[in-house]
Amino acid sequence: MPNDDRQAIGRVSDGYRWMQLALGVVCMVMIANLQYGWTFFVPDIQKKFGFDRAAIQWAFTLFVLFETWLVPVEGWFVDKYGPRVVVLFGGLLCGVGWVINSYATTLNMFYLGQVVAGIGAGAVYGTCVGSALKWFPDKRGLAAGITAAGFGAGSAFTVAPIQWMIAENGFQAAFLWFGLGQGIVVCLLAFFLISPKKGQVPEAAVNANVIQTRRNYAPGEVVRQPIFWLMYFMFVIVGAGGLMITANLKPIAADIGVDKVPVTIMGITMVAITFAATIDRVLNGLTRPFFGWVSDKIGRENTMFIAFAMEGFGIYMLYLWGHDPLWFVLLSGFVFFAWGEIYSLFPSTCTDTFGSKFAATNAGLLYTAKGTAALLVPAANYLQQSSGSWDGVFLLAAGANILASILAIAVLKPWRKRVVANAMLAAPETTAARGAVAA
Repeated sequence: MPNDDRQAIGRVSDGYRWMQLALGVVCMVMIANLQYGWTFFVPDIQKKFGFDRAAIQWAFTLFVLFETWLVPVEGWFVDKYGPRVVVLFGGLLCGVGWVINSYATTLNMFYLGQVVAGIGAGAVYGTCVGSALKWFPDKRGLAAGITAAGFGAGSAFTVAPIQWMIAENGFQAAFLWFGLGQGIVVCLLAFFLISPKKGQVPEAAVNANVIQTRRNYAPGEVVRQPIFWLMYFMFVIVGAGGLMITANLKPIAADIGVDKVPVTIMGITMVAITFAATIDRVLNGLTRPFFGWVSDKIGRENTMFIAFAMEGFGIYMLYLWGHDPLWFVLLSGFVFFAWGEIYSLFPSTCTDTFGSKFAATNAGLLYTAKGTAALLVPAANYLQQSSGSWDGVFLLAAGANILASILAIAVLKPWRKRVVANAMLAAPETTAARGAVAA
């Protein structure tokens, strides 16, 4: 049945809102390995079948493309019918996708498995982020960040188990059992997810730093707004660097000769690739609520400027010092901490600009930029193969992040302020009914 859009009797408790958020977070944790665990399978797939590494990574790209480019469609279903059926559908496909991978013997079968898993992951991801934006209009950055953290950090505790299962039982067994387990949990949790009705949640927060509209743009209107395409471009150029490292972390470590070198930090010793992957996933998760919370205080664009500049600096230092195992671990963690916040900042900025009524669909439209960015992952592999070095890839990624940081503060911030103000002038009845927009 479609969502009930009638006025609710009254506000729900904050505890109920946090319960809905927690359900979404657990669902995100369950799908995290589909993206962040992939890097551990690549060397064994290459070793067993002899496929070219860049050809294998097209499977990763297809996963991200189908995870992202169908999110607006899935978001439309969420906005119209609620989250339950969409997450149930997504959880089923997530499990099926990795089961296909467990039986794959050709590149085309791996591509199919990743396409199926990508569709499923996108249904879960888009639904959970959109739900967070709707349940927490008063803490939009924090809520989106906490939800996205489940995806960013969700695979941290399975880094070692996945590598152990691959080593002991083979990568096919790891695909099979992790795929089934993750898919089943998502399907079960789907039955408890709902969308808020009118009056059940507070009004959007208003402060001097966070610019929020009171107008709700339909998806068709959003794609006709030039400012949407500026956000899209920024998402692409920032997202590409992080996705390249996500897909190639183990190959990069192996190519520069640090992957099997023991590293000790605070009394804990692991080989560099395991240490880096664990830290990266934890920090990639923590950054999302942290920078989301910061953006609720100082504004989205100010936060983007800080975070994107940090990432550009981190990638450049990884280029300079990454051949040292300790610095490889520390700097890769720094890069992921400065990168993961895009998954809280961009959905929050999109909803601040275009309203919450169609939040799942509109944020989904912007989220397709991640898929566009994924197209650059194989290009990074081809560049590395042609030059014999990752240096050019690192330098391009660092430069792209610096460009995005400048665009955030110099172009996006003043432009978005004008767009929101003009929208309110064009709809004075909305302003009168719901209050003036934050300046």
